[in-house]
Amino acid sequence: MAGDEPPFLIVGTVQKPHGIKGELFVRLDTDRPGAAFAPGRVLRLGTADGNPLESGVLTIERARPFKGGMLVKALEFTGRSPAQDEIRGRALLVPRGEAQALEEGEVFYHQLLGMRVMTEAEGEVGVVTDLYEAPSGPLLAVRRAERGELLIPFVQQMIRRIDAAEGVLELDLPAGLLEL
Repeated sequence: MAGDEPPFLIVGTVQKPHGIKGELFVRLDTDRPGAAFAPGRVLRLGTADGNPLESGVLTIERARPFKGGMLVKALEFTGRSPAQDEIRGRALLVPRGEAQALEEGEVFYHQLLGMRVMTEAEGEVGVVTDLYEAPSGPLLAVRRAERGELLIPFVQQMIRRIDAAEGVLELDLPAGLLEL
């Protein structure tokens, strides 16, 4: 599996410029924004699937939480600039080797995509297609073969086992959730 791992990890996505001082509103794709957006950190610009662009970096001057994301001030922008509009939708990447080490049982967000979701009662429920950040916490988008997409809270209390090597996420879901 290690050979299949991407060389870069997405830590956020540029949503839009914010204000006149050169800040950018960034949607987070990490649960450790303090490390990912630390002053002095250099982030590569990339595509939504995590491939770096040939050129383009942001050097973090400062960052602060804002409306479920981060307001990021990069040294490359001193004020409002047309160049900020050009990087809307661009992923912000860190080299895999610079990412913080995971704790036991943790996975990177990208590793959840494509995992089979299993429960003891139902067997295979579906496949993880996306992960959304909601005010109440992360939600897994799970594509089911017959009933369409289901959003499942991705909370510690429901996680029985995550096996990245097997591509399996085993959950203990509350009664009735699968009937939605």
